[in-house]
Amino acid sequence: MLDWRRLEPWAVARALVGGLARSEHVIVKWVRSHHPDRARPEAWRSRTELAALRFLSEDLALRLAPRVIAADVSSGLIVLEDLAPRVALDQLLRAEGATAHADRLVAFARVRGEFSAATAGMAAKYYTRRAALGPVDPAADRLGRWAGLCDEGRGHAAGVGAPISGQAELELVAVLGELAEPGPFLAFSNGDPEANNVLVHASGVPDPRLIDFEFAGYTHALNDAVCLHVPGPGWLSVGDPVADGLADTYRQALARGVPQAEDDRQYGFALAAACVFFALVRLQRLPLLDTRAPGDDSRLQLMATLEATARTAEAHHTLPHLTGWARRVADLLRRRWPDTDLDLADGATFPPYSVRRR
Repeated sequence: MLDWRRLEPWAVARALVGGLARSEHVIVKWVRSHHPDRARPEAWRSRTELAALRFLSEDLALRLAPRVIAADVSSGLIVLEDLAPRVALDQLLRAEGATAHADRLVAFARVRGEFSAATAGMAAKYYTRRAALGPVDPAADRLGRWAGLCDEGRGHAAGVGAPISGQAELELVAVLGELAEPGPFLAFSNGDPEANNVLVHASGVPDPRLIDFEFAGYTHALNDAVCLHVPGPGWLSVGDPVADGLADTYRQALARGVPQAEDDRQYGFALAAACVFFALVRLQRLPLLDTRAPGDDSRLQLMATLEATARTAEAHHTLPHLTGWARRVADLLRRRWPDTDLDLADGATFPPYSVRRR
């Protein structure tokens, strides 16, 4: 018996399989024939997800991601455990707001920290498994595949009158060095730690699980904390993670496997570095946003990214020159786009997890 339903917009379906005595739902993922993101071939992405999920369940015995039931490497087909009735956290936040799901946000912060803590120090085991499925470059997972976008963002900032130079450039060298060589902070990531890739129960105990490991790899653990402090592509605000307890929840969970997270200087610098890098990568979209009509939320979202990055660095008393640079870029863009001259720190107008309208 086979009954299936495609889960748009991805090449993913929920299928009902089984015989007369027993049937169950599974998730089926397959290689897409066409996709706008060609940064990595589809076969590469499928093999990465397969290696990642088997690494987590079989090598580390972690129950924080779906289990692989079957796979055909040559065709890029993977059959996964169905984690329903869990739903994506971002769907709940969009529908009912952050206040209604405060406990699920805490669970989100905790599972991100727990995941990094549980996987730190195990990179060699993962890359042995991944290499068995085809070539892989660990350095690209850490920083390499984003470096070009970072350079583009830096160039666009210079183009609007805010070059990174002098002391800010020295700080940027330190930022890139931290992210390229994370040391004890090297941990596994699914490659996209936003709220759309964590599934939780809509009520009761959240019991979260992480999904979508197509871009998985070992990277700086604090890259996965950026989404708690700086709004990702889907949001205009993530609120105040310190006041909401999300920042401490994440940090305490991480410190159980990475004790260096308890050091204020190390942790604060690494978090600010990850936020600055994220902001630079997002700045590569500036020419596209210049073509958008006034009032487009994507412009406002870029402003929110820059200003939240500056606030995070200021809160940890680090990277003062890059902080000033981020605020300078934001000020220049407010003049360039008068429609973005709004108070993004106004919690009434922009409560936590305000949605970016697409």
